[in-house]
Amino acid sequence: MRRGIPAVPGGASSPTAVRERERDRDEGLLRTEFAFELPRGYVDGSGTVHRSGVMRLATARDELVPLRDDRVRENSAYLSVVLISRVITRLGSIEDIHPGVVEDLFASDLAFLQDFYRRINSEGHTRASVTCPSCQESFAVDLAGGGGGGRLGES
Repeated sequence: MRRGIPAVPGGASSPTAVRERERDRDEGLLRTEFAFELPRGYVDGSGTVHRSGVMRLATARDELVPLRDDRVRENSAYLSVVLISRVITRLGSIEDIHPGVVEDLFASDLAFLQDFYRRINSEGHTRASVTCPSCQESFAVDLAGGGGGGRLGES
């Protein structure tokens, strides 16, 4: 099976990426990976900021294994840290995503990833309906290019 995101410069909203997503949808392929852009970015030990990343769809195992983790048993809020670390496959140039990386994210980036996780795993897409506060016009935005809010499992 083909992976769901294109590896193209310009990210998930580039014209090439949009065409590839449309082709995948037309061909009936299941998209299993989703590109995202963090609002602030992860700052590694050398000071490099990593903003773009890839999250894959969660499996049942991804949601069950963290429940056996002692850190989650001691503090249920830690569940989202472990779960997010299991489904992010890349963050900037970092491919070894572990709970320590997620712990060091800014709170707004963690909130963004929690909402992103919920959207791709329960709704199957990264779009959100919004209303312009000035003109009251409703339109859809793709959270893969930014957004945020919410905790895992909340609507």
